[in-house]
Amino acid sequence: MENPRMLDLVIIGGGPSGINVGISAERAGLDYVILEKGVIANSLFHFPVNMTFFSTSLKLEIQNTPFISHRDKPTRAEALEYYRRLVGSFKLNIRLYEEVQKMDTLDSGYRIATKKTTYAARNVVVATGFYDTPRLMNIPGEDLPKVRHYYDDPHVYIGQRVLVVGAANSACDAALECYRKGAEVTMAIRGGEIYDRVKYWIKPDIENRIKEGSIKAYFHTTTDEIRPDEVVLGTPDGQITLPNDFVLAMTGYEPNYQLFERLGLAIAEDESCKPLFNPETLETTLPGVYMAGVACAGRQTSKLFIENTRDHGDIIVEGITQQRQLA
Repeated sequence: MENPRMLDLVIIGGGPSGINVGISAERAGLDYVILEKGVIANSLFHFPVNMTFFSTSLKLEIQNTPFISHRDKPTRAEALEYYRRLVGSFKLNIRLYEEVQKMDTLDSGYRIATKKTTYAARNVVVATGFYDTPRLMNIPGEDLPKVRHYYDDPHVYIGQRVLVVGAANSACDAALECYRKGAEVTMAIRGGEIYDRVKYWIKPDIENRIKEGSIKAYFHTTTDEIRPDEVVLGTPDGQITLPNDFVLAMTGYEPNYQLFERLGLAIAEDESCKPLFNPETLETTLPGVYMAGVACAGRQTSKLFIENTRDHGDIIVEGITQQRQLA
């Protein structure tokens, strides 16, 4: 097989951060490609169908390109349209359905292998986000078909006995929507209350539904086992078994650490599990390999967002162009 031509840059991830870096690379005249394992903005595509962002469209804009939405806070559909428009308007070189499998070191860069082909590049940016990788409970029955780590549409759960695991935004949204569409909703919550960071218009709603008994909530409770027709919860008063049709495990998400391992990225040995990188240049311990976007925060998924990582593309591309000039 012939060796692939050497690119200036391979960007792993075709979500908001990868697109952001791609636009910076396009403007700088770099020879680059964006590799995305699924669709454009694959993580956002898996958001709930009826989701509304907490941030305003202005805060979600990247590369000074207006984000037009009908309301102050855009919907999932409007966000997907925005990122599709960015890809088309800037004519970004993006390859979809090309999941990166491994990366090897070359004399002057890296060889990146996907399921379809192989690329070579002097520089690599890892912009994979975290929403594609759910944080598992690691309990018996979690692999049953009735268990969902992504909440999609409440229509699926009409008339069903649904357990929602968690107490953050996604869990509260799912519980309220399913309840209002006619599901029998129970929540299993590790802590003693709904999280403070829940959207301000959602928190009193879910608390009132729990208080009036419309949604049954078990606090200080773990989900211990999932069975085809029931679930086992660990409560302060001991284990209980509830009849159940679906489990919505809204337990959060984390970066794709299996991919990080395949790429050879070094990870902090503390609870953050952050990839190790220079905070000023975003370059990792691998020369010419950079981190971009929310994946920089590791498991601290509430630290970084689209709005406070919008400068990552320009920072990385500026560093790459400076290195080219010095070479």
